[in-house]
Amino acid sequence: MDAREEIAGLRRQITEHNRNYYDLDAPTISDFEYDALMRRLRELEEQNPELRTPDSPTQRVGGSALAAFAPVQHEVPLESLNDVFSYDEVSDFIERVSAAAEGAEYVVEPKIDGLSVALRYENGVFTQGATRGNGVTGEDVTANLMTVASIPKRIEGAPEHLVVRGEVYMPRSVFEDINEQRDINGETPLANPRNAAAGSLRQQDPRVAAERRLAILVFNIQAVAGKTFSSHEETLDYLSSLGFPVVGHQKCADADSCAERIAWLGDNRDTFDYDIDGAVVKVNSLAQRQMLGSTSKAPRWAVAYKYPPEKKETRVTDIIVQVGRTGVLTPKAVVEPVRLAGTTVTNATLHNQDFISEKDIRIGDTVLIQKAGEIIPEVLEVIYAKRPEGTEPFIIPDVCPVCGAPVTRDEGGAALRCRGAECPAQLLRNIVHFASRGAMDIDGLGISVSKALLDAGLIRSAGDLYYLDAQSVAALERMGTKSAENLVTAIEASKTRGLARLLYALGILQVGQSAGKSLALHFGTMEAIEKASEEELTEVDDIGAVTAKNIKDWFASPQSQHLLGLLRDAGVSMASTEEKTGTLFEGMTFVLTGTLSAYTRDEASEIIRSLGGKTSSSVSKKTTVVLAGENAGSKLTKAERLGIRIITEEEFSGMIGR
Repeated sequence: MDAREEIAGLRRQITEHNRNYYDLDAPTISDFEYDALMRRLRELEEQNPELRTPDSPTQRVGGSALAAFAPVQHEVPLESLNDVFSYDEVSDFIERVSAAAEGAEYVVEPKIDGLSVALRYENGVFTQGATRGNGVTGEDVTANLMTVASIPKRIEGAPEHLVVRGEVYMPRSVFEDINEQRDINGETPLANPRNAAAGSLRQQDPRVAAERRLAILVFNIQAVAGKTFSSHEETLDYLSSLGFPVVGHQKCADADSCAERIAWLGDNRDTFDYDIDGAVVKVNSLAQRQMLGSTSKAPRWAVAYKYPPEKKETRVTDIIVQVGRTGVLTPKAVVEPVRLAGTTVTNATLHNQDFISEKDIRIGDTVLIQKAGEIIPEVLEVIYAKRPEGTEPFIIPDVCPVCGAPVTRDEGGAALRCRGAECPAQLLRNIVHFASRGAMDIDGLGISVSKALLDAGLIRSAGDLYYLDAQSVAALERMGTKSAENLVTAIEASKTRGLARLLYALGILQVGQSAGKSLALHFGTMEAIEKASEEELTEVDDIGAVTAKNIKDWFASPQSQHLLGLLRDAGVSMASTEEKTGTLFEGMTFVLTGTLSAYTRDEASEIIRSLGGKTSSSVSKKTTVVLAGENAGSKLTKAERLGIRIITEEEFSGMIGR
């Protein structure tokens, strides 16, 4: 491949990765891999200057301003930084600076892995906040930045005009807490703190950003009226005096002291409550900065040292299998302690059985490990030459290591999951789901109260909820007599929710609200569903062969039978409250799309089912009618293409006589 072809290929790759990272907040490669691509492109362009173009990724900042937010022209460009990957390159940078600016001093700061923003203040009042975007034009995210508690909203004694630059990040402690809540709720976990921060800041609803509890560290004055400074260190002290949280920094005299500080930051990065992916070396003198100037993309007075992904050899002493709150079995390698990226590592994730089998990881193996995304240690490869004799392939057991219930593989996936209805590892999530609004709708029984009941030993399954007494509940910390009485009353009221809600509450795999209603309407009682064959179950709308097997497997479990016994003895209704009031929509399949004004989606679906019809989430040739509300999207387009009947909300109301 000649240089022209390789350069073109690299530019395509980097542009796509820039879009994934900056605009979609969903990178598909590691920082190290991205840096290697950019480094190779820069080398080729230096060797072939005639092939360098103004639109090359080496000549501009990677992001762009999203159309969802109003554009903001930055008063002073928010430049990127040139990356270096060795202490020799840091030394080369300092030599270049020293040649042009004799006696230069430096400031070394941690490079925070977040989202860069500019904050504008007029007469001490925070008036606008924008993302970096492409460095010249960013996105107006003022409403979301207003929710960041550490950003001062009003500053006493501030200059008439002030623009500062900082890095918005999600604290590690918050990231872990949010993912724990998402795990309990059965939601997909956030990938990493950087993506979580960027995604939160680009939410259309500021309430979502507020829930994410973002923070900021400020590291530069972009513009200021009526004030002059001689050094970067002086500007940081000034910003701190105004009440801004300022990035940690240390002044260094030469290359050796800079390297020492960079190494210290790398060794201690696990002590920060934010992720760092490098260290920034900056010239301290503002006059020298002005003299050194910038390229089209980056200042000549600063570089970012990027920490390489550290890899170490260690030995697997054991493989243990943990059960998560969603029932997924996750294998973990216990390894001999090894220092890696600033922390002592004693275990590494093995993801799933496919991962173990593909790499043939065994107890006793010597392995090479690395921190994935600088957070989670993972096994990269086995050093087969060091494998001791007598090792055996590791197979995850086919029963849950916590409760002994059967383990099954997710349909079309790699995850192995415990199906135990009363598995202790899954109890918190199961209780929260059981009490949720779409299920038994038990007011006041959220995550914190459920956890308190479990920790106190008052419940060991959802069935135990119906045997609680107000006095025992009131003894819980921060509960109180009135709250306890209200909770017990709400639990009692849930007994009459009916079969459809109960089926959904039980958490049977692939039995959601729609399937629960279909089953309740078809069979009428829990006993009839339990006695039905797989073939009889598949006669029900929304129930395919896989779901039918899941239902039969659930009822066959001793844990499920114990739970049903508790519920039945407590007087929980197991009869259907679903009634078919007519046959107007008999044999018809509806798809709902867009926003309805007179009905919620659930209400419209309930009406359709009560009149003999069924609903589906996707448009296909089997779809009879598409009910289209305001702002209908791709489903409406597909229905038009397939020639499927489309009705408005008004037409729907007329059909049902409203």
